[in-house]
Amino acid sequence: MPQLDTSTWLLVILSMLLALFTLFQLKISKHFYYPNPKTTTKLQKQQTPWNITWTKIYLPLSQSQ
Repeated sequence: MPQLDTSTWLLVILSMLLALFTLFQLKISKHFYYPNPKTTTKLQKQQTPWNITWTKIYLPLSQSQ
């Protein structure tokens, strides 16, 4: 029975890793990342009446007697 030749395995594995790395880099570079949501919410903050005044709602059962 002939012996399995493993002399080219290192070259095949290294070239496969290089090809996968290149493909993933190309895929990631084409991906669009949205801006940070914290910066967009600060720019678009709207004033509402309940933000200006502070009110506290008391429940009937929470009143002390």
